[in-house]
Amino acid sequence: MIYLDNAATTFKKPINVIEAINHALTSYGNSGRGAYRAALDSGRMVYETREKISKFFGSSDPSKVIFTSNATEGLNIVLFGLFCSGDHVISTVTEHNSVLRPLYKLEKTKNIGIDFIGIDESGKLKYDEFEKHIKENTKAIIVNHVSNVSGEIADLEYIGKTARKNNLYFIVDVSQSAGNIKIDMNKTGIDVLCFTGHKGLFGPGGTGGIVINSDILIDTFKVGGSGVQSFNKEQPDEYPTRLEAGTLNIMGIAGLGAGIDFINEIGITNIHKKEMSLLKRLYKGVKDIKGIKFYTDCSEFEKEPESIRHGSILPINIDGIHSGDLADYLGEEYDIAIRAGAHCAPLMHKALGTADEGIARFSFSYFNTEEEIDAVIKAIKEIVEE
Repeated sequence: MIYLDNAATTFKKPINVIEAINHALTSYGNSGRGAYRAALDSGRMVYETREKISKFFGSSDPSKVIFTSNATEGLNIVLFGLFCSGDHVISTVTEHNSVLRPLYKLEKTKNIGIDFIGIDESGKLKYDEFEKHIKENTKAIIVNHVSNVSGEIADLEYIGKTARKNNLYFIVDVSQSAGNIKIDMNKTGIDVLCFTGHKGLFGPGGTGGIVINSDILIDTFKVGGSGVQSFNKEQPDEYPTRLEAGTLNIMGIAGLGAGIDFINEIGITNIHKKEMSLLKRLYKGVKDIKGIKFYTDCSEFEKEPESIRHGSILPINIDGIHSGDLADYLGEEYDIAIRAGAHCAPLMHKALGTADEGIARFSFSYFNTEEEIDAVIKAIKEIVEE
């Protein structure tokens, strides 16, 4: 199989990730629940992984790295734990439903106000709209770093400055950028970052987290066992136990930490350069096909791979072929895996005019090869010719 659905999840994992999970299965006990070696070793591994994540994202306090089951859970914890009745937030039309549905629920249950920033013809955010939508009761700006539909990258430094200038929380979903684009929370002014482990970080499914880089106090999302302060009726106030009730995903956290080790060893700039080289190769190979349409700023792909500022996603459609049919043809006839449809981002498809046909999304990993890309180009051309 040629796997180009890495924006959904990375299919191929580094060997050290697999080894770390196997080691955790056979060696670790329950972190924070005992004084014997297996429990203590587990606790050390969990804390070391918090430190790795904190350093990886440029935050300052490992105790404010909160483990969750994925970015969706992290975003739910943050959004439901921060906003109160009458608050106003600013988000964008590029968001995934993991942001949109919590916001819509808050709008319905807590009467919060929401304004969405639009995109221009090239798919880039209309940055001048951020200031225009700020009101007296605006509490936060919530954006994704990279659109899971177009691959366009948000200018976090610009948005972060806008948030700081207006004393707003800056919350960022990095599901599509973590692992292949450098992120520095201190430099960009991110207060809260939500990530998932199973995409560019090469971790297993069921992993993710929240990184808090300010004095924000997020309300508890769930309460229960923490291994400390057991006689208290309430969940401990301190991070990370404030937001972590119950047994952690020890095996998943071990694999996640190993994924970050792999990225640090290869170098995040080298990973991005390779993925951009593959993306550019596919773009160059299909751009002259009659009726093909791209839903992103293709001028980036004229640059050298190391200079391309884009996520590892190429969104296309071809006249006369529904995106779902193209994905089916590629899967059934060529064993090429891509994603077609709405990608859980309804506002983005409305903005792009693709609500009915969806988009065929090709997304890349460090483990993809030039030979695979050439086979995909050949397959697409054969499908169009038929």
